[in-house]
Amino acid sequence: MDIYGLIGFPLEHSFSISYFNEKFQNEGIKAKYVNFEIPNIENLQEILASTPNLKGLNVTIPYKQKVISYLDYISPEARAIGAVNVIRVEHKGNQIILKGYNSDVIGFTQSIEPMLESFHKKALVLGTGGAAKAINFGLKSLGLETVFVSRYERPGTVLYKSLTADDIKEYNVIVNCTPCGMFPHTNECPNLPYEAMDSHTLLYDLIYNPDETMFMHKGRERGATVKNGLEMLLLQAFASWEFWTK
Repeated sequence: MDIYGLIGFPLEHSFSISYFNEKFQNEGIKAKYVNFEIPNIENLQEILASTPNLKGLNVTIPYKQKVISYLDYISPEARAIGAVNVIRVEHKGNQIILKGYNSDVIGFTQSIEPMLESFHKKALVLGTGGAAKAINFGLKSLGLETVFVSRYERPGTVLYKSLTADDIKEYNVIVNCTPCGMFPHTNECPNLPYEAMDSHTLLYDLIYNPDETMFMHKGRERGATVKNGLEMLLLQAFASWEFWTK
């Protein structure tokens, strides 16, 4: 039986295991999807050694960037993004070849593109991790100007505390790529001037548990269009399967 799985830490929020195992059962595919919750990226070697039927992996927080040094091949898009969330595992004799791709950018752009209006020209990307890099790449590919927002002083980013009402009016697409607001911390939200939001504001949260985060709720109260990350998750899962089986 072929094995697919997810590496990350922690994984109690994982959607992929139920999605893929249901897919395998419904489509009569002789495969199993497993969560590999590893406290350190070095543990990837143990997974590869102990799972001879492993054919593919998804990668989640905090390893989307750290995993790159273990790969034999990286797609041009994943290399440009600087993050990998899909690994195709090929076995050639005793040799294991790991090929890295990024399906986050595919899922995100397909999900947000129908929501974009002519007045959506600039975006704030909340966070600076692997998911944020994919979202930044996707937004730019759709023609938007982008700025990263962080809690810490970093080159090429702005601080949450420096954002003004005018910034929210100008950068009226805001994508949350952080865990802030994820279950069980559902009463938390990114520190933004929500009072400046209106019907021209588009808030997209990569979180899908809860269905409506405090970030989305506060924006919706002021007339913003809001969306969670469930559709993106489904679309990136479709793309993952394509990368594994093409």
